Amino acid sequence: MHKILLLPGDHIGPEVMAEAEKILRFLNAEMKLNLTFEQGLLGGAAYEKYGEPYPEKTQQQALAADAILLGAVGGPEWDNIERSKRPERGLLGIRAHLKLFANLRPALLYPSLADASSLKKEIVSGLDILIVRELTGGIYFGEPRGIRTLANGERQGYNTDVYSESEIRRIAHVAFQLAQQRDKRVCSVDKANVLEVTELWREIVTQVAQQYPDVQLSHMYVDNAAMQLIRAPKQFDVMVTGNLFGDILSDAAAMLTGSIGLLPSASLDANNKGLYEPCHGSAPDISGKGLANPLATLLSAAMMLRYSLKLTKPAVLIEQAIQQVLEVGIRTKDISETNKPFVSTQQMGDAVFNQLKETLA
Repeated sequence: MHKILLLPGDHIGPEVMAEAEKILRFLNAEMKLNLTFEQGLLGGAAYEKYGEPYPEKTQQQALAADAILLGAVGGPEWDNIERSKRPERGLLGIRAHLKLFANLRPALLYPSLADASSLKKEIVSGLDILIVRELTGGIYFGEPRGIRTLANGERQGYNTDVYSESEIRRIAHVAFQLAQQRDKRVCSVDKANVLEVTELWREIVTQVAQQYPDVQLSHMYVDNAAMQLIRAPKQFDVMVTGNLFGDILSDAAAMLTGSIGLLPSASLDANNKGLYEPCHGSAPDISGKGLANPLATLLSAAMMLRYSLKLTKPAVLIEQAIQQVLEVGIRTKDISETNKPFVSTQQMGDAVFNQLKETLA
């Protein structure tokens, strides 16, 4: 049996999660996948019930699960509460608690959506990038951190960007091993000209590269990498970088595909147990309106089946069904052309569900 923990989260999180759960339960029944499902709370929803964004009950559920699927967390109604209680701290908490150090964010452009990108079709057509982001170190977790008052009475905010050799080595190995399954190219992104922490990053990644002679390694400063992602994104295969840079670059790469609503992600530990979530946020502005694109969550579910549960066939079936639905022109609002009809969150989920049903009939 494979135990799956579903964490719908906040705002559009439950809306997109409902579509993923519907499809996972269908495949479970049709293909006898031996999946069991449990619901839990994370983020704002958890804070409202337990007073904590990552409560003890969810912690125990997460430890017991074989894989976790998350919707999205956060919202403006929690912006003014104590920082340690905010929904985003729950997300950081579960990543740290489960030691999910490797974040995989693919940016794949479906041929039928080439016109949906904000860039010219010839620049993005055929795009297939994988960003590997270190997730449990760097400036998001470094100590000391805080806001302090100086002797002159002025307040000062400070954070610490820190990486150890072992943290850099393990994420580099993940990147090189994934590159071996792709086009055998890794671009390591840093700011080694001004940040000592990334000077060490570059040195260690270069050392690790010697163990993968079949993979070509290049280095790029993060400001140039951001520019190159927009100028000529197809030059990249696998990009590996730290927590802060990866957070920013992966969102930029997501928009190359037409919508952040199309991009899944996986956060893995050393044994490939993972937390899977769409790259988009909780989108409070469209919450409850049926406008959210569920495809990133469905693709995250496919990644979960592939990476953590080793169920490749149903993963492929989900991905193929999504591609087929897009090819016949079904669109949610975020990827539809101006003044063209679009479907709701549930209707898009139903379209993928019906395509799977037809395939397995």
